Amino acid sequence: MARVKMARIKMHGPLGLKVSSALALNSIAVSTYLRRIFGSRMEPTWDAYLEIGVRFWRHQFTRALNGGDIAKGRMILDSLQTETTDVYDVDVRETTGAGGRWYHPRQGTTDATILYFHGGGYAFHGAMSHRFAAMLAHHIGAPVFAPDYRLTPEHPHPAQSEDALAAWEYLTEEISPEKSVLIGDSAGAHMVLMLLHELKRIGRRQPAGAIALSPWTDIGDSVPHLHANDRYDLVQGWMAVKFGEWLNGGGRFVRDALSPVAHDYRDCAPIYLQAGGREIFHQTSIAFAEAQKNNGARLMLDIWPTMPHDFQLFDSSQTASTEALKRISEAVRFFVGEAASFTPNGRTVVENAFGKRPPCGVSAPVNNISGLLTADEKS
Repeated sequence: MARVKMARIKMHGPLGLKVSSALALNSIAVSTYLRRIFGSRMEPTWDAYLEIGVRFWRHQFTRALNGGDIAKGRMILDSLQTETTDVYDVDVRETTGAGGRWYHPRQGTTDATILYFHGGGYAFHGAMSHRFAAMLAHHIGAPVFAPDYRLTPEHPHPAQSEDALAAWEYLTEEISPEKSVLIGDSAGAHMVLMLLHELKRIGRRQPAGAIALSPWTDIGDSVPHLHANDRYDLVQGWMAVKFGEWLNGGGRFVRDALSPVAHDYRDCAPIYLQAGGREIFHQTSIAFAEAQKNNGARLMLDIWPTMPHDFQLFDSSQTASTEALKRISEAVRFFVGEAASFTPNGRTVVENAFGKRPPCGVSAPVNNISGLLTADEKS
C-alpha cells in the first residue's frame, strides 16, 4: 500500500478566517482525491499531496488578492499554514541591529553566511517565509539572516532595493563578502538580482555568489508565456501582473528598470538559478539565463520539468525538492571555496563560465556573526 503523506497544519488569526480556510482545504482535498479516483490529475507525475498543496495555495492567494484590503489578505494567507513534517534544527533570534531574524543551525557545516530575501510578491510576509529561511539554514548548515523589508502596495519601488542594500551593508559590517551568499525565492529572487546589479552599478563589492529560486525576472503585463502554466501553478499570471503594478507604484518606472532580464550581469557574482517546468516563471527564467549568457555573465539554470513555483518548500515530501535543496547546498559550498566544483547535471538547461570565480575585491574582515548581535541577542 502506498504511504499517505500528511501535512502539519498551523492556524492563526481571527476564527472566521481560520474556519473558512480549513473548509477550503478540506474541500480541495476531497475533490482532489475524487478526481484522482476517476483518473483526472493536474499533472500526471504529481502525487495527491503536491496537487492539494498547489490547489490550496492558489485558492488562498486568489482570496487574499481579491479581498480589496491587503491587511485582510495577509491575514487570510496566515490563517492556515500547511507544512511538511520536516523538523529544522535551528535557533531563531530577532535582531535590533537591523529589522529581521537570524536563523542559526545547531549543526553548522559551512563557513558561509546567507542573506535571504523572502518571496510573497513583495506584498506578503508570513509564516511560510520564516519556514523557508529555517529550511535553508538547516539544509545548508549556515546561519541565515532574513530582513523584514518594506512591502507593497504601501511601499513601492525603490523601497525594497533600498532595504536590500541596507541589509547587505549590515551583513558585511562583520561578514566577509567572500563568505556571503545571497538567496531569494520568487520576488525575493528578483530582489537578489536587483541587488547584484545595484552593487555593480555603485561599485560595491559583490557576494561570493547568488542563488535565485523561481525568479521573477521580467515585470509587466505583456511578458511572453506568463499565463502558459496557469493550469498547473499556485501563482497565476494575473497575480504576477498585480504584484508588478504594486511594485511599480502606479507606473512611475519603465518596465526595463524593474526587470533583471534587461540588465547586464557581466562582472557580477556567479548566479545559480532553479525553476520548475510547470511554473509561470519557467520561460522567463530561461529567457533571463539566455540573455545573461549572451552578456557574458557567469550563471547556471537548473529546471525540474514537472515542478511548480517554489517547489523547494515541499522538502522531503518530493524527490525533486530534496534534489533541489541538495544542489543549493552544493552551490553555496562552491561559492565560498569549500568545494572544488559545481557542475551542470541532467537538470541544467543554461550554463556559462560558472566555474570561473575571480576575487570579490580587496581583503575584508573574517566572519564575525557575533559582532552583528546585541548582548541580549547573543544570550
